[in-house]
Amino acid sequence: MEHHGQPTTHGRLGRTATATAALALLTACAGSAPDQQTAPIERVVVAQGEFAEAEDALLRSAFRLGALMTSDPDVNQVTSPLSALYALSMLRAGAGTTTAAEMDAVLGLPAEHRDEAMNALLASVQRFDGNPGDVDEDDPPEAPVLHLANAVFVPESGGIGEEYLKTLARQYGSGVYPVDFSDGATAGRIDDWVSKETGGRIEKAPIEVGPGTTLSLLNAVYFAAAWDEPFDPSGTSDQDFLLVDGSRVDVPMMHGTRTERYVEGDGWSGIDLPYGDGFFLRLILPAEGSPPRWTEQELLDIAFLLDTAKDVRVELSLPKWDHEFEQDLLEPLAAAGLDESFGSDADFRAIRPGSFVDGAAQVANITVAEKGTVAAAVTQLTMTTGAPMPPEASISFDRPFGYQIVHEETGLPVFLGTVADPR
Repeated sequence: MEHHGQPTTHGRLGRTATATAALALLTACAGSAPDQQTAPIERVVVAQGEFAEAEDALLRSAFRLGALMTSDPDVNQVTSPLSALYALSMLRAGAGTTTAAEMDAVLGLPAEHRDEAMNALLASVQRFDGNPGDVDEDDPPEAPVLHLANAVFVPESGGIGEEYLKTLARQYGSGVYPVDFSDGATAGRIDDWVSKETGGRIEKAPIEVGPGTTLSLLNAVYFAAAWDEPFDPSGTSDQDFLLVDGSRVDVPMMHGTRTERYVEGDGWSGIDLPYGDGFFLRLILPAEGSPPRWTEQELLDIAFLLDTAKDVRVELSLPKWDHEFEQDLLEPLAAAGLDESFGSDADFRAIRPGSFVDGAAQVANITVAEKGTVAAAVTQLTMTTGAPMPPEASISFDRPFGYQIVHEETGLPVFLGTVADPR
């Protein structure tokens, strides 16, 4: 598997059972784990189309993120706009004032019914859910598996907004995991969640956490499906592939004749290769000499043309590939306009007063071969607090005062006194 981007790092996670009552949230679509707290807060199911305008805005936002995350066509890129959209929408649920307005404007998120619309999108694909660990990746399933999972790891000592966590549980099906970020077991616990929800295709979370972490939010997406019409392995043979630098290399190329949706657009050609049950691989070939890079609007225009295209009998040559790509999302998202949202003055008081995003990353991989496709992605956002939480009260013992030393169980005052002059 080919790797690009920043090296994967991982952090620490621990757990005790204290001070977690307000954090005890679990829903059916969030995978259960041994250290997850559970309570009767379930995801509210929203029907697709109930908030159609907001759902359309989220679709555009996904393409906007996709264009942003694939801006370097000189390397092998694989990303999940869906995973990034889920993670950023979960973050947006805790944003306020100008930070919320900035996220909506830059990401194209709907200002109203955003959480409900994300819920509806999740509900619309829920029937494809399955356990990634049950998939034989050498023989992808005829019935596609699309597994999505959300999790938020929070301090076991509390401090994260209860209403915010309830929103994540009800609208995003997010499991909530109270942890000790300074505990030495941190890495294994978070990585176990990542590995479980991606069927082991991704073994480590992309961001390191530590004692300063106040929240780690993750989304995982796993997809596996067989082609509706598999390629004959006997037809796979080495063929020239033109690289970016103009040189050519031999790669294993699959061959076949297909009758599928096909378009020759302005400076590009495209074809949709179906899996089962309405999923397909959309392949877009730019004109020779042009890079495979498109804007949000161009991607939407291509989608419209292929969605409405007629079936054409096409002789197809398609390489096999097995790629992994990891990228830091902080810099490109900040450059896109999330200056305040990813700065120290962001308004995330609904999550925790004084907290700000200090990490954003995604790791993804994909395998495309004769029988089908398997892919996985994890998007992670982490937060820290730049300054101590503001106190709820203030007291200064700068005048005479009394004191007691008390036995807690009996309440007995072992010592009792007053201080008139502490010198």
